[in-house]
Amino acid sequence: MSKQTILGRVTQLAKANVNALLDQAEDPQKMLDQLVRDYANNISEAEQAVATTLGNLRMLEADHKEDVDAAAEWGAKAFAASRKADALRESGAAADADRFDNLAKVALGRQMQSEEEAAVAEPVIAAQTVVVAELKAGLASMKDKLTELQAKRDELVARSRTAQAQNAMLDAVKSIDVLDPTSDLHRFEEKVRREEAMAMGRSELAASSLDAQFEALDDLGKASEIEARLAALKGRAA
Repeated sequence: MSKQTILGRVTQLAKANVNALLDQAEDPQKMLDQLVRDYANNISEAEQAVATTLGNLRMLEADHKEDVDAAAEWGAKAFAASRKADALRESGAAADADRFDNLAKVALGRQMQSEEEAAVAEPVIAAQTVVVAELKAGLASMKDKLTELQAKRDELVARSRTAQAQNAMLDAVKSIDVLDPTSDLHRFEEKVRREEAMAMGRSELAASSLDAQFEALDDLGKASEIEARLAALKGRAA
């Protein structure tokens, strides 16, 4: 995977609008679970890619430092060889002086080569540094987005469970609502009322039967009184 592709992927994921994705989802909770898994996987892959890119940058920086150090070292050797050649030439040892001047030239050539290599690496290092910084920022955004996703998923699950509990409670309340003609409690209440009505009816029936018996006794008493008075009348006539 190229650095541009990695950067584009990280940037795209980091800029993802979670709310817009949820608005388009038929099952938000299921989509959030999938998004969390996808983000976690992408973050893991992006971290590996960033680690590789960062490792390459550190190698470039190390090579650049070696070139810079080598250029300085070769420069010092060239200076030392040149000074030696000057001293030998002043003492009359021209052949030895020329040899040290040649060594100085070789050292200067090595110095120039190291400087060129360091100069070539510098823009590459600068570009890689920018890429690594952008990748790190993208990863940080992705991790923030993952935290947001996880929070939204937890919130959604909690809200769903609360709604289910509320619906269950409402169903339970409805089942015991005495005003609900379809509830078991209402049917039981109606049965009790019918039994109470029947008991009241039987009680009234029993009471009316008893009243009739007492009325019959009253009638019997009146008839006896009439007979007694009739007998008294007859006794007076005799």
